[in-house]
Amino acid sequence: MKPTDLILVIDMQNVYLPDAPWGCVTFHRSCDRIAALLSAVLSDPEPPAALFTAFFSDPNAEGVWKTYNRVYRDVNSNPWMGEIVDGLKPFLASFPIYRKSVYSSMQIPDVRWLAERAGRIILTGVISECCVLFTCMEAIDMGCQVVYLRDACSGDDPTKEEAVLTVLSGLVPLHVTIMDTDEYLSERSNEDTALPKAAAPQQLSS
Repeated sequence: MKPTDLILVIDMQNVYLPDAPWGCVTFHRSCDRIAALLSAVLSDPEPPAALFTAFFSDPNAEGVWKTYNRVYRDVNSNPWMGEIVDGLKPFLASFPIYRKSVYSSMQIPDVRWLAERAGRIILTGVISECCVLFTCMEAIDMGCQVVYLRDACSGDDPTKEEAVLTVLSGLVPLHVTIMDTDEYLSERSNEDTALPKAAAPQQLSS
C-alpha cells in the first residue's frame, strides 16, 4: 500500500502574528490557507495524517539555546504568546500537537516516527527561513520527499520567503516539490485511488 502524506503545521502561535514580537507579515495569509487545507482534508474519506507543533523554551537547554532562552525570556514566559492562533484552534480537536524546543520538528521523536512512514511531508507554518526550513532539510536527510506549500508558509518578510524558495528550488524535483495549497488539494482530488492512512503510535504525546 502507498503510505499517506503527513501534513505539518509548524508553530502557528500568537507570537508570530504580524504585530507580535516575532511577527510574520504574511501570517494571516498562511493561517487562512492552512485552515482551508485542514478543512478540506477532514472531509476526505481517507484524510492524510496531520499534526501541529509549537515552540516552547527548554529550562534545561544548554549552549546557545540557553542564551537564546535568556534573551527571549519575556516572550517565552507569556502563555498567550505560545498558544496556537484562534483561527486554527478548532483543528486541535482533530489533530495532535507536539511541543519542541529547537527549530526542526524532526527532533520530536513521535513526529520523526510518523515522518519515516509517510509518503510525503507537507510543510506549512512559520518561520519559513527558520523552523520550516530546518524541518525541511532534516526531513530530506532522513530520506523523505517534501512538499513545500509556499502560500501556507510565512517568513519574517516576503524577501526572506523568496530566499527560501530560491534555496529549495535547487532541490527540485528529487527532494522537494513546491506548490500552492490549491494545487496540492487539486492533486489529491484527482488521484484515482485514495491514499491509506499511515500507522500511528498508540499514544501521541503533547
